[in-house]
Amino acid sequence: MGAYTLPDLPYDYSALERAMSAEILELHHSKHHLAYVNGANSTLDQLAEARDKEQFGSLVGLQKTLAFHLSGHVLHSLFWQNLSPDGGDRPDGALADAITEHFGSFEAFQKQLTAATVGVQGSGWGVLSWEPLGGRLIVEQVYDHHGNVGQGSVPLLAFDAWEHAYYLQYKNVRPDYVDRLWSVVNWQDVSARYAATRQA
Repeated sequence: MGAYTLPDLPYDYSALERAMSAEILELHHSKHHLAYVNGANSTLDQLAEARDKEQFGSLVGLQKTLAFHLSGHVLHSLFWQNLSPDGGDRPDGALADAITEHFGSFEAFQKQLTAATVGVQGSGWGVLSWEPLGGRLIVEQVYDHHGNVGQGSVPLLAFDAWEHAYYLQYKNVRPDYVDRLWSVVNWQDVSARYAATRQA
């Protein structure tokens, strides 16, 4: 059975300087993301031990811990792919049409995702997701890594609002950090994810 592993970044640590410093990106990826990978693997080992011994008293806590670490791993893996040194501007094609259909305009969507990310209470994420039951794009706030999301929704674009993502550079001014993130969004990646949800 395979263990979770830290994915390599598709760019150098200094590649996203217009939005985040190389120091922040390296710490974020090599320390924080790695901690979620290690936490998920460790929790799976603890769950296996509990099964083997048929000692399920810690099951609820372990399930929550697994959800926390695994969701952190999933969202960070998405986050790195959602960013690019060649990113920015806005999407085109089917994703652009869907954004206009579901939010009224790209500008309206951008304001909503920005407000959702800036307004996360404590730690969390702002996320553009595909909600398959209603067949629509929605903006969600993810508290920590896994709360307050629609069951079955598929994240397409994630903005990390945890302090470790920006505090060394932006201090407590989260809006400036979120504003800069838009300049490195990899719309090709987001569009490919949107297309995959429509084909599923």
